[in-house]
Amino acid sequence: MHFQPLFSDSLSSDFPLILAGPCSAESREQLLATARLLAENGIRLFRAGVWKPRTHPNDFEGVGSIGLTWLQEVKQETGMLTATEIATAEHVEKALHAGIDVLWIGARTTTSPFSVQQIADALKGTDAAVLVKNPVISDVDLWIGAIERLYRAGIKRLGAVHRGFDGSVRYRNAPLWHIPLQLRQRLPSLPLFGDPSHIAGRRSLVAAIAQQAMDLHFNGLMIECHINPQEALSDAEQQITPQELSVLLAELTVRKTGCITDGLAALRQQIDDCDSVLLATLVKRLRIAQAIGNYKQVNNLSVLQPERFEEMLKSRLLEADALGLREHFIQTIFETIHEESVRTQLQ
Repeated sequence: MHFQPLFSDSLSSDFPLILAGPCSAESREQLLATARLLAENGIRLFRAGVWKPRTHPNDFEGVGSIGLTWLQEVKQETGMLTATEIATAEHVEKALHAGIDVLWIGARTTTSPFSVQQIADALKGTDAAVLVKNPVISDVDLWIGAIERLYRAGIKRLGAVHRGFDGSVRYRNAPLWHIPLQLRQRLPSLPLFGDPSHIAGRRSLVAAIAQQAMDLHFNGLMIECHINPQEALSDAEQQITPQELSVLLAELTVRKTGCITDGLAALRQQIDDCDSVLLATLVKRLRIAQAIGNYKQVNNLSVLQPERFEEMLKSRLLEADALGLREHFIQTIFETIHEESVRTQLQ
């Protein structure tokens, strides 16, 4: 696949390319006030969701089509290009009719090939610029499949957005940086953007995640900014103010030369990602051990039950042997885990 530039030559030369704006368009006043401050700080791409896919029906699901008229006002007043999320063919039609410059497909939608195909069919015959966020599950082929559906529909102005994956303790979404690196290896001409807001989940971590994306030579960043994050109707914890974005960008270290081609660096990143998964699994296991300890206490059962441990260890060693792992290595690990589990139950 050969992709065309997402934007005009002048905008495509920006590195990193920054898309910023609130998670949701909440009111005309909120949108314009945020946009004005971002424009003053040199931001040229403004993002805001008008349709918000939410887990619970009582959560704020966006203002709907009226938000598109507010985005039109943003463009007319500030000159910034505008971007919004689409999840259905109807969204595509309304957004394009309103002159929205960039459409993005969210992580939940990317996970559904049927939904992506409907969007691709609605986009046929257009020259739309489309960004595709990674699916919520860590599957690079599912991500690429969504991009392929759009490409086959004739959409060549495409980009990918890394927003992390389900299953993290420290972050809202696990970074798993090796997956976007795999995407870049397989689709080297596809622009790659980082979404530190959704990975971090907390504004205090956004800058560090943004720096990691730059260290891996991502083409740009999509960052959630709100005039008053504490009062945001969605994702309040992860949004930063336009002033905070200005500081973040000023302190960002950007390496303009070269690209991440060092095989050792990519392999080390995979080690880091594996370690994050291991730590998250250990936390989960110890929480279960604590729950077992509580149950034993309520039911007046002994904390130490050596027969259970011996049975468990024998089973794990058989599994490890089938996987080609050394017995002594695995026994040492599980004995250490058992000691910590007992200590947890005795607290």
